Amino acid sequence: MKVLVTGGTGFIGSRVVHALRAEDRAVRVLVRNPGRARQLESWGAEAAPGEIGDAESLRRAVDGCTHVVHLVAIIQGRPQDFDRVMTAGTASLLDAAKSAGVERFVHMSALGTTPDGAVPYYRAKWAMEQAVAASGLAYTTFRPSFVFGAGGALPTFVKQVRYAPVVTVIGNGRQRSQPIWVDDVAAYVTRALDAEQAVNRTFELGGPDVVDWNELYALIAKLLGKRRAFVHVPFAVARAGALATQWLPGAPLHADQVTMLQGADNVVSDPAATEVFGLPLVPLAEQIRRVVG
Repeated sequence: MKVLVTGGTGFIGSRVVHALRAEDRAVRVLVRNPGRARQLESWGAEAAPGEIGDAESLRRAVDGCTHVVHLVAIIQGRPQDFDRVMTAGTASLLDAAKSAGVERFVHMSALGTTPDGAVPYYRAKWAMEQAVAASGLAYTTFRPSFVFGAGGALPTFVKQVRYAPVVTVIGNGRQRSQPIWVDDVAAYVTRALDAEQAVNRTFELGGPDVVDWNELYALIAKLLGKRRAFVHVPFAVARAGALATQWLPGAPLHADQVTMLQGADNVVSDPAATEVFGLPLVPLAEQIRRVVG
């Protein structure tokens, strides 16, 4: 087995590469910037220069690989950016994978994905899912809820509670989610490469605990030993602020992310992943403890 990973230098992707190499699987990673692949190479992964928008580099990257893990996505951008990176990029990768005789294609989608999603991200994810399912390749698609880890969003939430005497919560704070630890996501991906029960199926992924935003911030405060006041910011105000600052370097929030927070609960409705894979999952309190230190 040799696995091509796209998006392997990212938050989730680096943990997937680490999990694959921990099992001594041969891994090749598509990278735009070779400098970002040094840690992955230190784990024994091979770097393949290229990018998702370059069909020829995809063909070179997938040549000789038996499996593909596709993690590339963007959160913000113009509609044409989502089409280029996510929709068209996935189509090109699938074509390359079919030409190379790939045996299994594992794709990362997102919980909340629908054809009429409220933001371009969800609509592009839906298009990607449909392309993967129609490709003729044996596939597994995962739809995780919020993914927590030492990178990503959780450290930002912890910093808010650690340093701000008044913590802002967007909306009424009652939207529920089911955060899953990043290494648990990586374990699902790794298992899916071999699991026959996972072929041509889509799985929703969540951690052991369901929590709303008010409860999440309260739990962080408790584990930090902090007493904090919480102020709820109306969605319209949060969206206006995000629109004004979202293109600045290091902007904390994009308007589309505010729209996502205003949507339906982000929780698992189908327990098939737990039933098929049976993985032990990190509880939410332990997830937070690992970031709090």
